[in-house]
Amino acid sequence: MQRRAERDQGGLGAPPTSFRQWGRAKRLHRVLVCAAAVPVMLIASGCSSDSGSGGDKAAGAGATVSASESAAPTVQAAAYKSLPEACGVLSKKTLKSLVPEASKSGKKGTAEAGTRGSCSWSSLDNNGVKGSQFRWLNVSLLRFESDTSRGTGEAQAQKYYDQQIQDAKSVAGAKNAKSQAVAGTGDAATLVRYDLKKKEGAFKQQTVVTRVENVVVTVDYNGAGLAGDKAPSADTLGKLAGQAAKETVSAVSAANGEGAATPAPSDSASGSKAPSKSASPSASPSKSASKSASPSKSAAKTS
Repeated sequence: MQRRAERDQGGLGAPPTSFRQWGRAKRLHRVLVCAAAVPVMLIASGCSSDSGSGGDKAAGAGATVSASESAAPTVQAAAYKSLPEACGVLSKKTLKSLVPEASKSGKKGTAEAGTRGSCSWSSLDNNGVKGSQFRWLNVSLLRFESDTSRGTGEAQAQKYYDQQIQDAKSVAGAKNAKSQAVAGTGDAATLVRYDLKKKEGAFKQQTVVTRVENVVVTVDYNGAGLAGDKAPSADTLGKLAGQAAKETVSAVSAANGEGAATPAPSDSASGSKAPSKSASPSASPSKSASKSASPSKSAAKTS
């Protein structure tokens, strides 16, 4: 009986021991399964993270390209695209007032279609023992195109306009130099006048520099009384030079489709008779403002 009781007790005691071992084994299995799942999750997470990072980089690169394209430099297009022929900008009536004895066709200077051009006229009214009246006229046109590195055509023209005025004021040997604004001519216009003594006589130089949009017009006009004849009036010469500048600006506008060129009425002035065809034309402006010869300076060399 005792052995049976012991066996019965042993039978009743065995299941709890096996149950505890089974429980521990089950918990260990769960731990192992979880531990095995962690690397998988980490790998999945890492892949997801890398994919996101790559996407962000790609998006960032696209944004950079887009920003770079939108930041590309631009410049406003120049208003005027062409120029008239320099020898055809003045009416016959105006030429008759300024250079009465000159050839109506004028002497064409260095030109580049649509970019620059110049034309000059010289006149000598020889009155024998009473002396002579000499006149010389030069019209120069220079057009600037907009450029991303140099700026708008108008800004470049303004810079050249300022330079031309300074050149006219700094001519060697000039006396009694004066400058004044000229109204009603282009976007800006300035008259520079001075006296210049030469072996042939005393010359009265008038230079009108005008800017209209992206084009600069320079009119050089001088006169002198030779062989004992009296010197012409500086005021009269200045008025005639201004008239030529205004007419040239009108021709520039007409060449670009802005109305018709309407020559200003010609004011004949005493002493406007002109002289010889021996005067040399002024140097035409070059493509670059900094390298171009100033018409004013070249005018000073004309005799």
